[in-house]
Amino acid sequence: MPNSMTGFARQEQQADWGSLSCEIRSVNQRYLEPFIRLPESLRLLEPAIREKCRRTLQRGKVEITLQLTLNMAQASSLTVNKTLVSQLATAAADVVDGMGSVHPIAALSPLDVLQWPGVLEQAHVDMNEIATAAKTLFSHTLDSLLEHRQREGVELQSQIEQRLVAIDGYVDDVRQQMPAIIQAQKEKLQQRLLDLAATIDEDRLAQEVAILVNKSDVDEELDRLSIHLTEVKHILSQQGAIGRRLDFMMQELNREANTLSSKAIHTDTTQTAVSLKVLIEQMREQIQNIE
Repeated sequence: MPNSMTGFARQEQQADWGSLSCEIRSVNQRYLEPFIRLPESLRLLEPAIREKCRRTLQRGKVEITLQLTLNMAQASSLTVNKTLVSQLATAAADVVDGMGSVHPIAALSPLDVLQWPGVLEQAHVDMNEIATAAKTLFSHTLDSLLEHRQREGVELQSQIEQRLVAIDGYVDDVRQQMPAIIQAQKEKLQQRLLDLAATIDEDRLAQEVAILVNKSDVDEELDRLSIHLTEVKHILSQQGAIGRRLDFMMQELNREANTLSSKAIHTDTTQTAVSLKVLIEQMREQIQNIE
């Protein structure tokens, strides 16, 4: 099934340290072009994100935006190192016991303890934990984008297949009409000669009809149109990036439609060729969005 190059996905994550959001947009592009916007604190993730895109996507302009909002209240909070406080209290008690009543000292006050280096600790943010969460969030968002592109790819395939059926019908119509068209042209040529009161040379008439048939023979074009239609259907059933191959087939279909138009000797055939080119152009526009 073909994948569209157009898609959108957004996911968020909340945690004690704050929140993360990841947004990915993609549109059609000849090659894969990722544009990555990261907060400076997560800039080291760019190579991994770029590599993940390269292994997952094949075509499209992909804009990836990762935003980080830290919980500043938690980041600026202070905590007490209770282990160190306990060690200080024990040490102070040992000193007092060792000195006895000869040189008594005042007991340690809470303020004295708080001023001791290392007793007060400022809460810090674990950037390794945040980076891991950001990578996971990006992977989930990318999966969501792929699902969107796959759903749209199914719709594109349906639109293309409808037009393939219509073109196939036009090809069959022309095949069936051509004998009657040739006969009508032969009769028209005979009538012209009669109107001119000219003597009809059957051999000469046969030669003119043969020339007319040769010039208007579109069997080869119709055969190639049928072959190209079969190939387009085959490509649509393939996995991976198929957009460029389909675009090439649209060029080939259009070439045959132009030749059919140039050989047309009846208004019905001319109109059919125009209808074919309209359908081919509609398919080509749809294919521009296929990966």
